[in-house]
This record gives sequence, structure tokens and C-alpha cells, in this order.
Amino acid sequence: MDAGHVVDALLDAYALKDEGRTGWQLRGVDDPESVAAHSWGVAYLVLALGDRFRDDLPGVDLDRALRLAVVHDVAEAETGDVATRADSTAEPVDRDEKEAAERAAMADLAGPLPDRVRDAWEAYEARETPEAVLVKECDLLDTCLQAVVYERDDRYDPADGEPEAFAEYDALEEFFATTESRLRTDAGRVLFDQFRERYRTVRA
Repeated sequence: MDAGHVVDALLDAYALKDEGRTGWQLRGVDDPESVAAHSWGVAYLVLALGDRFRDDLPGVDLDRALRLAVVHDVAEAETGDVATRADSTAEPVDRDEKEAAERAAMADLAGPLPDRVRDAWEAYEARETPEAVLVKECDLLDTCLQAVVYERDDRYDPADGEPEAFAEYDALEEFFATTESRLRTDAGRVLFDQFRERYRTVRA
């Protein structure tokens, strides 16, 4: 493979470092995290909390899960971040269109790179392995933990975002609403309850 194509693919992927997380932007968070920062958070939760999921996910390989965590959102370097919403007034996302766009992006971003990059992304998308389920749980939980950080540090003002986009949820409650119903493991639900309780404590 031509070295220039490899460098181009790496440079394109590095756009993830500057791609802001749309949900936080909508809520008026001051200097919100990038998608790449979120990916680091997911990887850190895999490493720090992965053992707690072993009863739910027997045989889970945390090293393999870390590979999936690193690449799980890399397509958004090209497609941008699309927020998952619970508010019924939000415009629904066309899942098929989103998946097609992300697959096309991965063909560009991973094409010149070793197969393990695309393979890890495909495994995450399929959600058929313990590692993929673990990474998705941590993906969801990272958002809740980040909400605690923004609430604790008084980092947002809804008036600075798009208040009309949040008809049904106050403060950062929607981020917990989009998470709770999507968790698949008992361990994930226990951690969710702990994170939500901490959020409510710092908000009180």
C-alpha cells in the first residue's frame, strides 16, 4: 500500500479529535468533549470496570475490547456525530442511512490500514461478541459519567445551546434517558444507577 494513502487515512481519522459531541453542544455545554475524548473515556471504562461484567459476559477479553473501544466511533471523523435523542420532539435519525454513511466512511478511513482496524469496527457494529457488548455498555455509561462532570463543574447553560430542542427533559436528564433502556447487562444497570445517583447528588 502506498505510504501516502496511509498517511492520508491517518490524517482523516485525526479529525475525530476536533469533532464535537453534538448532544453536549445542543445543551450549551462550555467547551464540550470531542468524539475522540469520548472514545478515550469508553476505553478507560473498559480497562477500569471491565471485570465487573464477567458474570454477564463470560470469557470477555478486555484487551480485545480495548481495540473495539478505540475504533468504535472513528467513522464519525467523516460523517460527524449524530446525537441519540429521547425527546419525542427531536427529529428521528434514519438508521439505515446512518449505517450506510458510516460504512462508506470506514472504507475510506480503514482501507489503506491493516485489516484489524476494519475488523474491530465491524465486530463492534455487529454486537455479537462479549467484547462488543461490553464496549457498547461502556459507550452508554461514559455519557452518564460525563454528564456528572458537566453538572458538578457547572459547565453548561441551556440558554447557550438550543433550548427548543429539549421540550421534555430538564438539565442533563435526557442523557440518562437515552442510556437506561439500551443497557443489556446487570453490571451495566448497576453502574448506571450509581452514576445517576451521583448526578442527582451534585445537582441537588
